[in-house]
Amino acid sequence: MAEATAPAPARRAPAPPASGSAPDTPGPGPAPGPRLRLPRAVWALPPVVVLALVFLYPLALVVRQSFTPENGGGPLDAYSAVFASNAFREALGTTVWLAVGATAGCLLLGFTLALVIAFVPFPGARAVAKFIDVFLSFPSFLITLALLFIYGTVGMANGVWTGVLGVTDGPFHFLTTPWGVLLAEITYFTPFVMRPLLAAFSQLDTAQLEVAAGLGARPARIVRQVILPEALPALAAGGSLVLVMCLNEFGIVLFTGAKDVTTLPMLVYGKAILESDYAAACVVAVVNIAISVGLFGLYRVVGKRAGA
Repeated sequence: MAEATAPAPARRAPAPPASGSAPDTPGPGPAPGPRLRLPRAVWALPPVVVLALVFLYPLALVVRQSFTPENGGGPLDAYSAVFASNAFREALGTTVWLAVGATAGCLLLGFTLALVIAFVPFPGARAVAKFIDVFLSFPSFLITLALLFIYGTVGMANGVWTGVLGVTDGPFHFLTTPWGVLLAEITYFTPFVMRPLLAAFSQLDTAQLEVAAGLGARPARIVRQVILPEALPALAAGGSLVLVMCLNEFGIVLFTGAKDVTTLPMLVYGKAILESDYAAACVVAVVNIAISVGLFGLYRVVGKRAGA
């Protein structure tokens, strides 16, 4: 018979550590040092310095130059001379009516085109909407040159007219008039109204339109009572942007060659470059800036009250 094997000895539990001795476990690492927390004013300092150097300092120089004419005189002499001139009053009136007219045209045309793109299905609607985004990157003088190729004195429209009728001159000469500037501004700035409108229409609940159509409402009534109230904030945003940009537009007026159309930016150019009257140019620039900032502030107040 095989011999019986002896049972294995039982393992002993480890002895508890002696009193006062640390357990045999790795201790915690060194405590992290205090984090460096800079005040918010320090973080805001770099952008404020860049803004001051790039924008505020040149603006301050323009304002100071308007109060210190190079030929001497009081601080308000340049303002008195500019405000008393007929050229300034005519330029101010031309700037305001062109900006208001272009804004009204952009709102009407932009709202109509955005309605067609958003709610009238047709092939290529998405491509047209994408092209609007690309159009926003075009410079203003490029659109003006395109209109000159079409409606200029030797443009395509006059060429077709003279070729068909056998005459020496065509009828299209309106680009060198205020109406030509107005057409160019409406053509260029309409996509700036369409972009926020298309974004607003994409968020519109189509169930409201279906219910209105099911109740027998005609398209004009649906647009007036359902779509237009939802589009008012986008119209206000796009219209205010176009108004401010038209007040400061320089390239379109210059490239149309409209010699009889003088806006405030054109007057600044004439006073500074052609006449070397820098004090008067700075006065006109300050007035232009004040109008633009005032309109922007008014838009912000109205937008807050309307909840836009």
